[in-house]
Amino acid sequence: MRVVLQRVQGAEVQVAGQPVGACGRGVLLLVGIGPQDLEKDAQWMARKIAGLRIFPDSEGRMNLSLLDIQGSALSISQFTLYGDCRKGRRPSFLGAAKPDLAEALWERFCELLMAEGVPTARGRFGADMQISANADGPVTLVLESPCSSKPNKQP
Repeated sequence: MRVVLQRVQGAEVQVAGQPVGACGRGVLLLVGIGPQDLEKDAQWMARKIAGLRIFPDSEGRMNLSLLDIQGSALSISQFTLYGDCRKGRRPSFLGAAKPDLAEALWERFCELLMAEGVPTARGRFGADMQISANADGPVTLVLESPCSSKPNKQP
């Protein structure tokens, strides 16, 4: 499981010009699911994101978590995080999970993040989405679950 996390002042996702999800101060999460990913990956990722100290304290140090600031999240399923661009000019997405597995695990990840205490809005799985975000910092991190074996990990 791969997540690109961006600290935001706010973010919104639209489908066909209509808003389907938004968050205030918190994080925008682009979530990729690999074929080997399991529920334990989603559990690890939800705990990690909820407790990750990436928000400034009163002295400006990154010392506070989403939970500490009572922040929220906007989660977007993003199979392109498993795109392989090593050969040719067109990415291969063979490293991404099949849609039925990916959707179920992404939905479960969102539920687990909410269970950790983080209000979590969602995009729409498989839709062509337009995402706007007011990046904060900027702070952008790439997270990968250590739980599952990663036989096809890129160098």
